[in-house]
Parts: sequence; C-alpha cells; structure tokens
Amino acid sequence: MSNKKASFFAVILSIFSLSLILYGCANRQLPQGGPRDHTPPKLLKATPGNMTRNFKAKQIQLEFDEFFKLNNEFTEISISPTPAKLPEYKVRRKSLIIDLKDSLEKNTTYVINFGKAIGDVNENNILKNFTYVFSTGIHIDSLSIAGNVINNETQLKENNVTVMLFTLKQDSLLFGKKRPTIFTTTDSSGNFTLSNLHPDEYRIYALKETTPNKIYDKDDELISFTKKNIVLSKDSDGIQLKLFKQVPAKFRMTEHHFDPDGKMSFMFNKPLDHPSMQIMYPPDLDKQKIVHFSKANDTANIYMKSMDFDSIRVVLLDNNKPIDTVSLRKGRKESFTRVLAFQYNTSFDSRLKPATDLILKANFPIDNFDASLISLKEDSTDIVNFNVQKDTADQSAFKILYRWKQNAGYTLTVGENAFTDIYGDKNKRSIKRFRVDKTENYGLLTLNVTVPDTGKSYIVELLNERKLVLKSDVIKKNTQLVYKNYLNGKYTIRVIYDDNNNGKRDSGNLKQRLQPENIWVDEAVITLRPNWEQITPVVIPREQSAP
Repeated sequence: MSNKKASFFAVILSIFSLSLILYGCANRQLPQGGPRDHTPPKLLKATPGNMTRNFKAKQIQLEFDEFFKLNNEFTEISISPTPAKLPEYKVRRKSLIIDLKDSLEKNTTYVINFGKAIGDVNENNILKNFTYVFSTGIHIDSLSIAGNVINNETQLKENNVTVMLFTLKQDSLLFGKKRPTIFTTTDSSGNFTLSNLHPDEYRIYALKETTPNKIYDKDDELISFTKKNIVLSKDSDGIQLKLFKQVPAKFRMTEHHFDPDGKMSFMFNKPLDHPSMQIMYPPDLDKQKIVHFSKANDTANIYMKSMDFDSIRVVLLDNNKPIDTVSLRKGRKESFTRVLAFQYNTSFDSRLKPATDLILKANFPIDNFDASLISLKEDSTDIVNFNVQKDTADQSAFKILYRWKQNAGYTLTVGENAFTDIYGDKNKRSIKRFRVDKTENYGLLTLNVTVPDTGKSYIVELLNERKLVLKSDVIKKNTQLVYKNYLNGKYTIRVIYDDNNNGKRDSGNLKQRLQPENIWVDEAVITLRPNWEQITPVVIPREQSAP
C-alpha cells in the first residue's frame, strides 16, 4: 500500500515539475537588447583592391563586416565615366558582387560612387560617400574639389545636400535631365569633397531635393551653382555654394477647386506683384465676388454670395494683365457645410497687446451685424461705451474699440445671430475672455545702422526666435530704426543687399546664370528686456562677390 502511495506521489511530483518547466519555457523573456547600433557597414576587403592600377577584372567583390542592403541603387550608385552597359550589383550575404557588363576604356580612371545606397539591415545606417576607384592604366586621377554649402536665406551650413560635378560638355546635355555620375553628399558641417578627378573644365552644383533622384526638376527644390566654371589643373578648395529657391520662370496655377465650405481656392507656383481676379462667366457674378489674397500673393480665395451656377470661368491678372484662365464646375444645387466662427488678435494665453484694438475676424465675409447683440464686461461690470467698427479693407474683420485697462479682465460675448455672413449663415453664441498684457512685457529697440556704401540699397529685416520676419525696412544711408512695443525676447537682424534697388529680395536664376542677392545675418542676438530701451549698433559689412 505504501509503495502505491509513493508511486502516486512520484507521478504527481513529476507532473508538477514538468509543468514548472513548461511554464518557465513559455514565459522565458527574450534577452534585452544593448544600445542601438549607429555604425554603418565597414569594408573589410575588396577584390581587386581599391585603387587598383592596370585593372583587367570583370567582377569586383566588396566584403563588409555585417549584413547590408542596397537602397535605391539605380539612383544612388553611379560609375564615372559611364559605360554603355551599366554594371550589375548583387548582394550575397555580407558581400557586394559587381559584374562589369561592358569593356572599359584604356588608361582611364573609373570611380564607382555608392552615394547613400549601402545601409545595414537592422537600422539602415548609411555608409555615405563610399567610392571604389580603379584605373585601366598605370595612373589614377587624383585631383579634388572641396568646399561647403550654406543656405543663402539663413546663412547656415546645410548637411545632406548633393554636390554634383559636370564637365562643360556634359552640362548642356545632362543637367536637369539625367542624374550626375560625379557627386557627393555634404557632411553634418556642410562640407564636401569630390576626389579622383581628371584635369578638365567643370560646372559644379548643389541640390537639396524634395524628391531624391539627383535631378533638379521641382520648383520647391533648392539649387546652387558658381558664377565661374572650375578649370581643374590642381586641387581646388574653398568653394562655397549658396542654396536658394528659384522663382519659376513661367507662372502656373498649381491648384484650383471648391472647398467643402463653398469658397474657391487657388494656389500659384510663385508670388505675384499686384494680382486681381475677374469672373468672365457667368458675367453677372463678377460684381458680387469677394477676393482674398494671401500676404505673399501666392494663394487666393473667392467667396460668392450666390452659388446658383454649375460652372464658372475665372481670369487671374497681375498688374492688370491676364496671365491665366481656369474653369471650375460643381452641381447647381450642391450643398456646402459652413460654421461661422471667429478668431482674435490675442496671444495663445489670451492677452491683448497694450495700446491696440481687439480685432474680431470671421472665417467668412460678413454681410451685416447687430451690435446690440454684442456685450462687453470689465471684470464683472457691464460696459456700454465700447464700439464695434467694421474694417473697410476686410469684409470679415471688425474692431472692438475701447480704452482697455491693464489690470482688468474682459469678457466679450457675441450673442447668437449677431453676425450674418454673405451666405445668410448666422453665428452661434460665443464668449471671448482676455486681459491686456503688461507694458513691462514689451520693450523699445533702436538700431543704429551703418551702411558700407551710401550709393546702394539695403533691406533690413527684424527676425524673432522662430526666424519669422516681423518688420522690413529699405535704407540707403546710415539710419536709426526704432521698433516700439515689441515683446521681450531674442531677435536677430538680417540684411539683403538690394542690388537692383527694387525694395525686395530677388532670387537667382539658373538658366540666366544669375546668383541670388547676397544676404548677411548678424551673428549677434539682441535680447529685449522688460521696461528697457535697447540701443544696438548694426554695422553692415561690404558685400562679398559671388563665386
């Protein structure tokens, strides 16, 4: 009997032990990973070796220290000079096999540039600007071009920009049509080096792309080039390329459509000088249109009081000259969704700048309003001696006029149906609470500006910490610029050398080989303090000639 019990307990113990083992296996945690890998693949061996002379091989094998993948090989990898039949690239475990499909020219240096094609499998850390060089003769080209790339607008160095080189013969045939065979990418400090070059006359470009294909084919891409060609007979360094966004030569309306709220929206590929719009069909609708252009004159909205039409033809004019005509269609009885709402010129924490009017701005043009349905309280006291004044220049904006007190809290109540937009829609009841900001939160900034040449024009811009232009002044002589009631904070000064005296910054033009107007950004940061009059000297340096 005791043996049976012992056997029974032995079985139970075995089952329990097995359960623990299985449970432990089922809940076994994966080992925790170490620090993230930031190292790109490293070349261990090349067969034939890099920089081989008298090269005769048909296949190249590059062995790396880890598994890798090829990214966009047809865009990123190039061979210069380019053979008629391009090489074939195959990944085989940790090796890259390159099969040369065409015969090579005699006594010629070849450079295979991998750009950003090689990246490790896990993190895709890129082996940037890796090149494999060989020569079919006894000589390897060894000339180089080095320099840096900056953004002309910010004057800051730009990383990850493609720097391209074309011989003079190639330039007219390839640039803007096919990707380059000689290129590199700027490092984190904006520097670049192009190596293993043969003596020749070159044109150099820098390109910051929105679509990475190494071809300048988009209006929003940044481009740069030197004014003079590079005649390379010895190493050349100190080349500086200034990126700029070129204003398109031809105007184009990039978008035109009806928005869900019924307004017509238009977008242009470049700003206009003095734009206007006219409705050609139906002709009787032109007199009722309301047009709003953006501050930069590169977008427009048209509001129509009557939507009883199924098609409309609009002409866009600049300086009273027609430049484009577009047609839009909709259902004659098509419905749109609109909610009349308001915005105010207060800060994010509902503070109104001292000595300013409160501006109420509707999201649609207003046809009429009832001031009796608008009330104002100062703390808990009803105010009766305030006025609501329509902005004569903007049919959607209104000024609330009152002598605001600094320490008071205000409540503006816009009652239901106080405003009626041009479509007949009325507002819901809304409340706006705000305070007048303290005067000590604002300061007075005075710039004593010294110009290098009184025969030239300069555009002085005041920028805030977000690099937004707050004020712009055109000067031609030593001047004192005064900025009153500016919020405490940090500011910088940017100056455009207005070479053609037109009072605005002009971009460059690639086809005409025109450089953009030069810009100088003062490195000094101006700190505006509470209740303080900041007087700052600004000495504009002489303009440096374009490279």
